[in-house]
Amino acid sequence: MSDAASLQELVQFLRDKNPQVRQIALSHLLPQTPKGSPHRDLFYAGLSGGGLKKKQENDLIRDIKILCRDQLATAHDAFRALVNLTDNSLLVGSLSEVQFMKFVVSYIINYQAVLADLASMLLSNLTASASACSVLLNLTIPILPDPKSPLGVFPVDSRSGTCGAPVPYPAGEPKEVLALPLLVDIFVKAALVSSDTDREQRPFKGEMHFLASVFANLSAATTGRTFFLTPRSSDPFGEDASAGVEYPLSKLLAFTEHKDSIRRGGVAYAIKNCAFQASAHRALLSEETEMVAIPPSAATAPGINIIPYVLLPLAGPEEFDLEDQEKLPDALQFLPPSKKREADPAVRLTHVETLLLLCTTHWGRAWLRSHGVYEVVRALHENEEVERVAEHVERLVNILKRDEGKDTVRDGEDLDAMSRKEEDDEDSRIEEL
Repeated sequence: MSDAASLQELVQFLRDKNPQVRQIALSHLLPQTPKGSPHRDLFYAGLSGGGLKKKQENDLIRDIKILCRDQLATAHDAFRALVNLTDNSLLVGSLSEVQFMKFVVSYIINYQAVLADLASMLLSNLTASASACSVLLNLTIPILPDPKSPLGVFPVDSRSGTCGAPVPYPAGEPKEVLALPLLVDIFVKAALVSSDTDREQRPFKGEMHFLASVFANLSAATTGRTFFLTPRSSDPFGEDASAGVEYPLSKLLAFTEHKDSIRRGGVAYAIKNCAFQASAHRALLSEETEMVAIPPSAATAPGINIIPYVLLPLAGPEEFDLEDQEKLPDALQFLPPSKKREADPAVRLTHVETLLLLCTTHWGRAWLRSHGVYEVVRALHENEEVERVAEHVERLVNILKRDEGKDTVRDGEDLDAMSRKEEDDEDSRIEEL
């Protein structure tokens, strides 16, 4: 069944009372959702450049959104269809609508959601849009306490054919809480389980790697950076007075060396994007033993201490003089001969750009020099074979190696002003991702 008229006839069966009929209809439509499919326009019928009209969205997309809550085979195809279709901005308005976003985020947060990774992919694609990011940053979801959940919560709106309610059902009235801290928590906790563990034995059904891309997308905006750089309690209900506070970004750092490239790449981009905020540099560089505030806020939390996590992917097996070794963070001292650098040149470049951003203040440059950053990037410069990465590494080496004069000691100076002697071209700019 491949002609447009026949496919159009299938749409009505997406609402059939028989679950088998719904599944078969969607399975015939799914092959038309990837980019380049001959009848892909069917899914965009009635949409315009201005987005979907409120309360008059495309019936086909509305039906597929509903089918994400269906039984396993149907819900799987529904999520896949939406993931395939979200490369077109015309769908952003419909798919970032608050009620649907509440379902998608609640579904990801539910530890029993067997399609959580597909839902994470969908959220990753959606947050490539600024409007979807805005919705997610302000999104609240209803939760109830659930001692069976590794997160301790049951997200009420997650109920669906692939994600049932706990038994017995939690007592009390649901409480609306900000969704994003819970996404960070499940991103962290899902990674603590070995991927070799049988899916049925895992506390979470998904690995949640694509949430790293969500965090990277969110942190590209000032409001997103504000979330990651604002101290928060670890208690989602806000009722535990003994719960400590921390910067949400600090929870992501451990994954710069994760074996999954999507997870470690997304985290690298999120760190870099947060480094665009110069007022946060002291908090980003300070160790966890120091309580630091990020102006203009007076709220303090333990330092984020990003340098070990940024430098380790850039470090190789090189040995340094004892004096230079002592400058390095503990995690980088006396690395084994088997130590390898980050294999992905785009991720290496991202970490180098993070260090360049931290050089935009005199205080930051002095801190980097005193903690062995120059020694590590000098060794990287000697071994880097990718021209674009090597150019940025050389720029960083020159900044850290040079002597400081009266014209360079002003905090907050612009990076391009520091490097005004360099050629000002596209390749020397650092862009938010």
